[in-house]
Amino acid sequence: MTRIRIDNLTKYYGDTLVLDAVDLAVGEHEVVCLIGASGSGKSTLLRCVNKLVPFDHGTIELDGVSIDDERFRNSNELYKRIGIVFQAYNLFPHLNVLQNITLAPRKVHGTPRQESEERAHELLTLFGMEQFAKSYPEQLSGGQQQRVAIVRALANNPDVLMLDEVTAALDPELIGGVLKIIRELKEQGMTMIIVTHEMGFARDVADRVCFLEGGRILEEGPPSQLFAHPENPRTRQFLQRIIEAGRL
Repeated sequence: MTRIRIDNLTKYYGDTLVLDAVDLAVGEHEVVCLIGASGSGKSTLLRCVNKLVPFDHGTIELDGVSIDDERFRNSNELYKRIGIVFQAYNLFPHLNVLQNITLAPRKVHGTPRQESEERAHELLTLFGMEQFAKSYPEQLSGGQQQRVAIVRALANNPDVLMLDEVTAALDPELIGGVLKIIRELKEQGMTMIIVTHEMGFARDVADRVCFLEGGRILEEGPPSQLFAHPENPRTRQFLQRIIEAGRL
């Protein structure tokens, strides 16, 4: 079953072409990692899928239904089904962890307080954060805040989770904990689209890796194929620089 289907997706910022006729299909329970240099269009692609930014041409479907369909006119319904987590945690500083997690389920989706809090506690326990339920963001480390941001996205029980460089703002010693959570989500069958600069992680966790350059997917395939035997010269050049930098 195809969860996300993207056809001929084209996006301009002014006169600058950011996404150039991108085609991508993501199956149920599949993990797809998007790699490439900064400015290649990876993050914009995620934002288009979640209707956070408009696109100029093409179609995006969730379970065979266009995200422009009338049932998604209220974007909250789409946000419930496609969660997204950014490298900036975006937690509300005046709310504690439990309140941050339950805000959207209660206020946007009408979930009763008790049900939303039970779900929040369940997720916090799953990711080793239950003891911080009453803590405020400023009392947490960067890695802990990022885990809370992931839990907040999961609280709506999304069909698809998109992660946009969620380790980019973390100290190296904190990255491992966040990546461990993502691996656990994969084991649970979560469908994910992940933008990452962590090549070793992409190699280990992805079912498929897509290399983007200039707003286009130049090459895609299983990690074992793309990392070991890239066919496109630009892919080979990119990965060689990654290897020389000791990141793969």
